Amino acid sequence: MSPFGVRVGMKRNSELFANRASAARRLNPANFPEQVVDNLPADISTGIYYGWASVGSGDVHKMVVSIGWNPYYKNLKKSMETHIMHTFKEDFYGEILNVAIVGYLRPEKNFDSLESLISAIQGDIEEANKRLDLPEHLKLKDDNFFQVSKGKIMNGH
Repeated sequence: MSPFGVRVGMKRNSELFANRASAARRLNPANFPEQVVDNLPADISTGIYYGWASVGSGDVHKMVVSIGWNPYYKNLKKSMETHIMHTFKEDFYGEILNVAIVGYLRPEKNFDSLESLISAIQGDIEEANKRLDLPEHLKLKDDNFFQVSKGKIMNGH
């Protein structure tokens, strides 16, 4: 999958993140607009992916991204939610979120409790951390893709 950038808003304090264990509270969730999700390549399966993300022209951080229906919450629309593994000092509404997806972790699945969902997310974060430290993934952190100027929007979004 090719990396892409879109303009997104920041959404913190959802039920999931308000109830998450402290180690996972460092994440900053950002939902992509519907038109971005609708225009994903047809061969992208639903599930959990990992890669790199930057906000505006800021630093590049590890991230995990969920693409799918979020069965636990019974979403009616497919969504794409990125969890940046970094603590930001302030919100970044209206900034460009640049995301480079580099690998697939697991398929989307339902959970019988919020605690089970949180546990799975924490496992995804740990696995993404390990994989992103591999040399073949670490080098992508410095890719020219992340040098996009603040005002440039890619892929028509």
